[in-house]
Amino acid sequence: MSEQLPKQLGPKAHLIIDTVLQAGFYRAEKPSDVAACRNLNGRGLITRDKKDGSVWYPTERLCELSGRTPPKIGQGGEGGPGAPETGVIRLPVPSDEMEASRTADLPPLTRLPHHPLAALFPMLPDDELRRLADDIEANGQQEPVWLLDGKILDGRNREAACHLVGIDAWTKEYEGKDPLGFVLSLNLHRRHLTESQRAMVAARIVDWERGINQNTAGAANLQTREAARRLSISERAVAAAKRVRDRGIDELSEAIRDGRISVHTGEALSHLECEAQEEALRLEEKQIIQRAKEIRQKRQEIRHAVRLTHMAHVADAGSATAGTVAQQFPVIYADPPWQFGVRSEVTGREKSAENHYPTMPTDAICALFDEIGAPAKADSVLFLWATNPMLPDAFRVMAAWGFTYVHHWIWDKEVAGTGYWGRDRHELLLVGKRGNPVSPLPGSQPETVYRERKGRHSAKPDYFAEQIERLYPAMPRLEMFCRSPRPGWTAWGFEASAEAEAAE
Repeated sequence: MSEQLPKQLGPKAHLIIDTVLQAGFYRAEKPSDVAACRNLNGRGLITRDKKDGSVWYPTERLCELSGRTPPKIGQGGEGGPGAPETGVIRLPVPSDEMEASRTADLPPLTRLPHHPLAALFPMLPDDELRRLADDIEANGQQEPVWLLDGKILDGRNREAACHLVGIDAWTKEYEGKDPLGFVLSLNLHRRHLTESQRAMVAARIVDWERGINQNTAGAANLQTREAARRLSISERAVAAAKRVRDRGIDELSEAIRDGRISVHTGEALSHLECEAQEEALRLEEKQIIQRAKEIRQKRQEIRHAVRLTHMAHVADAGSATAGTVAQQFPVIYADPPWQFGVRSEVTGREKSAENHYPTMPTDAICALFDEIGAPAKADSVLFLWATNPMLPDAFRVMAAWGFTYVHHWIWDKEVAGTGYWGRDRHELLLVGKRGNPVSPLPGSQPETVYRERKGRHSAKPDYFAEQIERLYPAMPRLEMFCRSPRPGWTAWGFEASAEAEAAE
């Protein structure tokens, strides 16, 4: 046998190759034989018979590598589904004795286990699976079933269709480094999925990546953001899908995967009791949508009442709970509650951040720094959020706190809001320094524009705090006007201690 054949082949593989080259075919009778043949098939050395999954033929590649040619006794059928790719030799029509040997006492078809990633995308309905089986029976299996560690990574439908027509599926072993990306790439271009259907896939990806990275992964939002990016949807859609998966009945998830309702409608229905969810799903489509709207409106009224109570508590007890800062920090991150009202030309009403949280006039924000203990070190860096209309006020605050502007980052919110001179869809994170702070290592700085769909009012993407953590991993960090404390930071703010009490 030529030295060009793969050196890592085992004794059984060599025995199969010798047999198939001498006899022109090989019949796999034992599960171990089938597994060895599948491995050789994945290497392009042998190919499976179209209708008899136990019979395997040599490919032209095997003959070239081995320098040997199997016996030719005339012309016959074209071999298995690998013909276009591997160049299958045309074999003789078998004699009656050979045919009897091939068909007598055939071993039962081997069903392969499924890899967890294969379940990201649903199986075909029974009628579509039957049509796929008929096509494979007529034209052969055109694409392989991809395996990872002996389990189906992609191709559950093809394997099931092959089983329906009584043949073992043609398989190949996946040898790449990104099985998740591989599965997504294959399925997203071959399936036409709605945003809601992609969201249900993304919810499963979050669990998958959290599982394989459980020792090194950060907060859950990291996996959520990555899942949203991979499926080209918003983080809000992923969160809605996770809610449906965790709180909804199975029929609710199936309705979204089947395209009958949207993921956001499903999220609203998931707040109902199980029996009420079942009842809602029995309604007509328009009635389901109306029911979801009613649920959302009721929940908005409840959240509004909670916010009003929460803001009253913050206004009354905020100063006492915030207190002063006992140490000085080299890194400060601040999102001031700017006091700025905008009159709506549509409704004629005044729109203000006061509807969502207590605000402060700019002079009070400027004076606040010294009031809480001047928490910046002599050499320090400040990251300060500013909206377009409040940009001059932000520079005033930065100067009052003792910092000099040096740079800024941009958050692209994807959705445009309101504004007099333009519809704002971004906010600025100003960067200031005092003294001679530690500068980021060259090449470690993030790009200055980050895009993420906006969430609740005034909430900033965790991405920016995470970038600051990455640039200054070993330094004490202070977050001012904090609404939800994060690990590794010292939190200061009127809402920092009350947020958990007001959470839903």
